[in-house]
Amino acid sequence: MSDSNSIWDSVNAAITSGDMAAESSADYVQLHQASSLKIIPIRWLWPGWLARGKLQILAGAPSTGKTTIAVSLAATVSSAGRFPCGTPASGGNVLIWTGEDDPADTLAPRLVASGADLANVFFIRGTVQDGEQRSFDPGRDIGLLVQEALRIGNVQLLIVDPVVSAIVGDGHKANDVRRGLQPLVDLAQSLDCAVLGITHFSKGSSGRDPLERVMGSQAFGALARVVLVAAKEATSEEDTPTRRFVARAKSNIGPEGGGFDYLLLQTELDQHEGVVATYIEWQGALQGSARELLGAAEVEDPVDDDGSERDDAKLFLTSMLADGPVPVRRIKAEATGAGYSWRTIERAKRDAGIEARKLGLKDGWVWALPS
Repeated sequence: MSDSNSIWDSVNAAITSGDMAAESSADYVQLHQASSLKIIPIRWLWPGWLARGKLQILAGAPSTGKTTIAVSLAATVSSAGRFPCGTPASGGNVLIWTGEDDPADTLAPRLVASGADLANVFFIRGTVQDGEQRSFDPGRDIGLLVQEALRIGNVQLLIVDPVVSAIVGDGHKANDVRRGLQPLVDLAQSLDCAVLGITHFSKGSSGRDPLERVMGSQAFGALARVVLVAAKEATSEEDTPTRRFVARAKSNIGPEGGGFDYLLLQTELDQHEGVVATYIEWQGALQGSARELLGAAEVEDPVDDDGSERDDAKLFLTSMLADGPVPVRRIKAEATGAGYSWRTIERAKRDAGIEARKLGLKDGWVWALPS
């Protein structure tokens, strides 16, 4: 306490003597009186999931479809479609900065498969300075990007894949991460758009708190206002698409928990012969915390010793399919209501020889008794 008092005594003495006078009368610290602020609500692009003027992070293990999730959201915004919960998007332009996938042969086809309006999606390719082109540098070029965004107008979403591309320095050091992400935060505020950065889970982090699993410094999760996590089931039947889901691991500005499960499917584009693209088929809403959902998906359920539960599940399935094929979505709902785990249902399906069939390229899967 005495050291603190001596510091302030010195500061007060310096101010009194004029030794700390500002070099210019224009230099000052800006203060906002709380009573002068206009209180406003959080502005959402996707209510509860993507906030305008804020940074969001989407993290997950490899092959969970993180980029395709982002593309699906971009397609929804660009075409004024509907988000997974059914809420309509207001529609607008989307910026995508990617360092991993080629826009022409990977991302644009995925956008088409997801129903995007390509006229409203823009890829950040580089910066032209003094007549020469160089790589886009967020630390130097955010101001120029804001100018271009204002020129095209109505930018609703910026996707950064991977978000570590914005970090100059060590992605495991909090100061470097905060310094690298701050320009993205400033851009979000300037354009009043949502920023979604994509990253990976750390290796060997299964079972830990979802925020601790985000690769690199904990500053990624700390600076983001909303953190989403993607995962997939540890095992799945060979003839059935692997169940995947996205959950809300953190939100400083809204509710936490909950999620949506989805299938990662492929289709050949109608007007682009030979071009096959991946897209998301959203299945439905999920309840529970992100940690609970991750734990249920990544840890295999134990098999009961006497097989009685599986026998009951076989009877449940054969009775349900007796009148013909049934959509997997309905089977999941009925099985959950009956108290069966999905792992038990899949084993019962295998034991009973039940077949999985795809009705069409964009139609859902059904299960049917062997023909």
